Amino acid sequence: MSAVAIPGDPPGGRRALAVWGTGVSVYFVAVIFRTSLGVAGLDAADRFHVNASALSTFSILQLLVYAGMQIPVGLLVDRLGTKKVLALGAVLFTAGQLGFAFSPSYGTALASRALLGCGDALTFISVLRLGSRWFPARRGPLVAQFAGLVGMAGNLVSTLVLARLLHGIGWTAAFAGSAAAGAVVLVLVLLFLKDHPEGHEPEPLPHQGAAYVRRQIAASWREPGTRLGLWVHFTTQFPAMVFLLLWGLPFLVEAQGLSRAVAGELLTLVVLSNMVVGLVYGQIVARHHGARLPLALGTVGTTAALWAATLAQGPHAPMWLLIVLCTVLGACGPASMIGFDFARPANPPERQGTASGITNMGGFVASMTTLFAIGVLLDATGDDYSLAFSVVFVLQALGVSQILRLRRQAARRERERLVASRVETVHVPA
Repeated sequence: MSAVAIPGDPPGGRRALAVWGTGVSVYFVAVIFRTSLGVAGLDAADRFHVNASALSTFSILQLLVYAGMQIPVGLLVDRLGTKKVLALGAVLFTAGQLGFAFSPSYGTALASRALLGCGDALTFISVLRLGSRWFPARRGPLVAQFAGLVGMAGNLVSTLVLARLLHGIGWTAAFAGSAAAGAVVLVLVLLFLKDHPEGHEPEPLPHQGAAYVRRQIAASWREPGTRLGLWVHFTTQFPAMVFLLLWGLPFLVEAQGLSRAVAGELLTLVVLSNMVVGLVYGQIVARHHGARLPLALGTVGTTAALWAATLAQGPHAPMWLLIVLCTVLGACGPASMIGFDFARPANPPERQGTASGITNMGGFVASMTTLFAIGVLLDATGDDYSLAFSVVFVLQALGVSQILRLRRQAARRERERLVASRVETVHVPA
């Protein structure tokens, strides 16, 4: 299925790249802060004297706030535009990172991660909206994958740079120093970011209170493409998110007996693989929309097979298998971006933020559930990682069943919209 030129499409170009780059830099820093706990999990357990369940609560609370805010954020972006929302996000996640640096207790650290999650929640949907306002629709899949790639670059900074700072200059200096990046991107947004190109102003949205909000959410949810996008995001993203956000390092060090240095290299491999696969998936989906579902389901199936093979090895899987597992986990992020490629064509421009917010909830709800389940199972089983990580298969099975249920209905509605778009294009005067 080839992309269709849409009347009034923004032109793209260097100006679009500069503005979008400013917006995506905020997301880059947000991901650094979001994933910083992934390299500091064992240190956090020692610093705050907590067990596995309490440690997982850091990430669960952060993701709970993030997921719970996705629909409100989508509505805010549709209503206020990207500049105001991104600026607020930068203020909040910077304050959260600073608070985490100086937290004297487990309770204040939890509050800081919640604040960080609140700011983080404002970034990605804003960046997606910014891309749709500045680039032609046919570039949507590639622009979204590039946004994900930049996010993974932020994860790479956490893995390579923040981890070394943490063990070099200490907890407070490392986290407080990294917070300076938040102040930098806030200044960039205030000085250089624009919501849309000249001549492409969106139609003003009438605000009618709670009734307007309910209509936006209900109209987006009625579209099977939105629901399919949510379940694709749910099923594909969480295995890598859980691994990178918290449990990967403890699994590799405590269950597999690797050193922290080798475990860090494997986490880096996940991030590098994500960046490479993101470029490939973006090009494929931009050229062949029919490849979206095979790519997503293929990633889920391969991830499940490799997790099963790794856990079946017992205490110590061979290094080659861990390398393959981490390489394939890198495909989870790009596969989750495909969810937005189902939601985007299913909704008109005035609902893009709301629909993207609904879709983006999927993977984070799955990640939050898995983080919690793994922590509880580790405490209940005396750190049996094989049993604890088996929860991954349960959520994958749930997600795949919903994808298969919705796929035909979503495809039919998308074909109908494509036909209508072609008719509109033909009748637009030159």
